[in-house]
Amino acid sequence: MAQVARELGLRVNKIYKWRKQWEEKQDSAFSGRQTATDKDYQFYLQCLKESAKKFGVDVHAYVLMTNHVHLLLTPHAPGAASRFMQAVGRRYVQYINFQYRRSGTLWEGRYKASLVDTDPYLLTCYRYIELNPVRANMVSHPGDYRWSSYRHNGQGNCDPQIIAHPLYNALGDSTGERCESYRRLFRAQMDTHMLDEIREALNQELVLGCERFKEKIEKHLGRRTRPAKRGRPQKKNDGLQRGQKDLF
Repeated sequence: MAQVARELGLRVNKIYKWRKQWEEKQDSAFSGRQTATDKDYQFYLQCLKESAKKFGVDVHAYVLMTNHVHLLLTPHAPGAASRFMQAVGRRYVQYINFQYRRSGTLWEGRYKASLVDTDPYLLTCYRYIELNPVRANMVSHPGDYRWSSYRHNGQGNCDPQIIAHPLYNALGDSTGERCESYRRLFRAQMDTHMLDEIREALNQELVLGCERFKEKIEKHLGRRTRPAKRGRPQKKNDGLQRGQKDLF
């Protein structure tokens, strides 16, 4: 899907979600402890930074939750994002298994990915990711959560994992202006419909964007990239029985 976007001259942005399973259930290898330590989070961020550089991927936003991670990425070559995700996941599993003398998988299945239209969806995805701890009632403000990119994007604290997206850079001429404009985006609550749209696109690995963007991708892929219409399928002769023209 990302390759199709490149062929159409569209910038490739992707939002990812990868759910961990070991913190959602009791694991004897952790002696009853179900949450990661600061050291664990720091190692994951180190993996992000090193793998992003190795595979040519820009990380624009992230959040490390207790049971899942969210990433907003721009890969610069075909297959780069997949190789990046596999490398981060494999290295982190090896680290966790060694640290806690456990074995087996860490992740709950394969990661979920959605191709994101740049405008206006991209900055909304920034907010969706960095507001995760607030929606989970872990903190009252995104800046209070240590393991996300908000302190970099909204408060100007340098985070070596983050490379600014051109749309973020367009928020202002200086770091201060960009941070101030970015913080303003967080003053209003996220639209419920938009939240549902992002979740649906991620969970079903669909395209997140305007109808024109989706149509372009669908045309070149030859398959559906948006949710199927809900409701009972209409019988073939329903319309004709009511004296209406069958337009399909």
